[in-house]
Amino acid sequence: MMTKKIIVKGIVQGVGFRPFIYKLAKKYNLKGYVKNLGNVVEIVVEGENIDKFIEDIKTKKPKLAKIYSIESFFIERQNFKDFSILKSDDFKDEGIIPADISICEDCLKEIFNKNDRRYRYPFNSCINCGPRFTIIYNLPYDRENTSMKDFPLCRDCLEEYNNPYDDRRFHAQTICCPNCGPNVFLTDGENILEKNDKSILLAKKLLNEGHIIAIKGIGGIHLACKVDDDEVVLRLREKLNRKSQPFAVMTLFENIKLFAEYDDIEKKALLSKERPIVVLKKGENYNNYFSKYVSNLDTIGVFLPYSGLHYLLLEDEFAYIMTSANLPGLPMIKDNEEIKKLRKIADYFLLHNRKIVNRCDDSVVKKIANRLIFLRRSRGYAPEPIEVNIDNNKTILCVGAELNSTACLIKNNKFYLTQYIGNTSKYETFNYLKEAINTLLKLTKTDKIDIVVSDLHPLYNSSKLAIELSKKYNSELIKIQHHYAHGFSVLGDNNFFDNVKILALDGVGYGLDGNLWGGEVLEYYNNKIKRIAHLEEQYQLGGDLAVKYPLRMLFSILYKAIGEEAKKFLSRYIKEKELNILEFQLKKKINCPITTSAGRVLDAVSALLNVCHEKTYDGEPAIRLESVVKKCSNIEVNPKIKNNVLLTTPLIEDCYYMLLEGRDIGEIAYYAHMYLAEGLFEIAKKTDNLAITGGVSYNRYITERIKELCKEENIRFIYHNKIPPGDGGISFGQGIACLSQLQDI
Repeated sequence: MMTKKIIVKGIVQGVGFRPFIYKLAKKYNLKGYVKNLGNVVEIVVEGENIDKFIEDIKTKKPKLAKIYSIESFFIERQNFKDFSILKSDDFKDEGIIPADISICEDCLKEIFNKNDRRYRYPFNSCINCGPRFTIIYNLPYDRENTSMKDFPLCRDCLEEYNNPYDDRRFHAQTICCPNCGPNVFLTDGENILEKNDKSILLAKKLLNEGHIIAIKGIGGIHLACKVDDDEVVLRLREKLNRKSQPFAVMTLFENIKLFAEYDDIEKKALLSKERPIVVLKKGENYNNYFSKYVSNLDTIGVFLPYSGLHYLLLEDEFAYIMTSANLPGLPMIKDNEEIKKLRKIADYFLLHNRKIVNRCDDSVVKKIANRLIFLRRSRGYAPEPIEVNIDNNKTILCVGAELNSTACLIKNNKFYLTQYIGNTSKYETFNYLKEAINTLLKLTKTDKIDIVVSDLHPLYNSSKLAIELSKKYNSELIKIQHHYAHGFSVLGDNNFFDNVKILALDGVGYGLDGNLWGGEVLEYYNNKIKRIAHLEEQYQLGGDLAVKYPLRMLFSILYKAIGEEAKKFLSRYIKEKELNILEFQLKKKINCPITTSAGRVLDAVSALLNVCHEKTYDGEPAIRLESVVKKCSNIEVNPKIKNNVLLTTPLIEDCYYMLLEGRDIGEIAYYAHMYLAEGLFEIAKKTDNLAITGGVSYNRYITERIKELCKEENIRFIYHNKIPPGDGGISFGQGIACLSQLQDI
């Protein structure tokens, strides 16, 4: 008989790993114990067949577990009498936090089984599903360290919890039932109207009558309403001050084919345990089912229910709008005590009494270049770490940029990204960033930070936070230029660190020359990135006002091209007095910062074609321009390049004359996209490897055209996989950039 200690590292908490080990040990008649040690499970076993036991750990692990390594070594005989699951140690090493998981098929069947004791119980879960990150206070992932500690197990649930032959509930931390678990209730903000299942049935009735209901879910509160009633959808838009940003809808999978198109890649994402919002192309019959005010794009964001409550709400229903309960730029509301903030928006509130410890917005993905790309990486994914092939012995904290922000903690080769944070220029969201960082540090047992990394922009709140944190932890402070961080992000996402050209395309970033960059051709060589080309410098007329009102950007570029004729054209949209002021401002260069932004060029085209004259959400003019594109083969594209600069004044001038000729705006929009894609490729094509990143790379026409051109020229095309190309990936890129300065990678 031999005795071995086995150390398993990886995602081994909240995934049924200890019960799996228990049953495996019993199978091989082994004695000993298993217990949690953070991101490590410690196993000590005595008996025969230990090698077979270890092999089964590798090949038959729980489906939600991820094993990074298994180490084993002989120890002295312990003379165990049985095999047991020991209480987790109060460990000091980092732990890996499991992400939230949608309800599984087994639990769902129980909810709709009249003979099951959990019939119509919305909080049903087991070892294979349910909330994880959103309910956890601390590690190890045991019930007493989650908000489920408020709900002691009843006798029946305790029996399941202690039964080693119950494959789904043995040592499952979130299990409960109507007798011992959380409950749901409906309130008008003052009084409780109904409880439990009756509250769900009444909520459905009120939704069908045209009411707006705030619904507390897994990671926060959503606002829900009907999808086919113009008046209701417009009322929700008015109350949220959300003029045109598309709403996501929740429906059952079998309904999607009626109103949207999807392929196997998108289907897999829709049905995945992570349940992200998937951006789908609208189908021919879309207008038969939805109000025209749900989405003014050619796409619709769709997700499937991921909790028992969602499924009960959708029973016998087609779809609901389900959007995060927050005003633009502010964090999603999560607590019952916060509903007073929603009283002018929601008519009723369907709530429950389980605390959401860590708010976590829905993740959003979009298929681009034949792969799913994160627009937002959050629920279902965060904060599980991403591994990069880099040797590192420093603890590094990266605080991101400003919009669509995340933070990233790096320990060894693991990059822990926070959930989606948002616009940190807003005070409440900035506090949310600090809260998310503190949570990440606590859950990973981090009390020492060697380096803090921020954006180069001195006025970002995140940059100011980085200074505070570097002083608090006595850490080195490093600043990384915004587009360099984008570039390093796509390299780290692909574990690709050979010589490569990078197209970093977005709205704005503070450049090394003090100007506003955003259409950059970068080169990575020998651990360093440098800027080698860019879009033509243009004046951003009125600074940030040109972002909000893209007609200003159009006037700036068009005036440069055709002079007074630009004023005549724009007089249909802008009053003469204001045009004269804008002309004076432009000539005198008053509040006219220089920009090379690809986003601002697309904004100008959007304004020119009368697609969008006011930005009401991030990237709106360019996003709406993309939605009107009509592919055509009879347009010749000849990008103008001078001294490694892609000229954008001729692009706007070309689009202007095409418009005067009466060309279809969809064809003109297509020309604009192809001009940028082909022009940038022409500058960057002398390479074996070409990467694309930044918020503009979400544009499928630009990115997919560059991919096609790479294929034609036998150039390796590199794009994102696990990290958002937009500013949600900046913190990750800051970390890769920092490490590249420290060592060879």
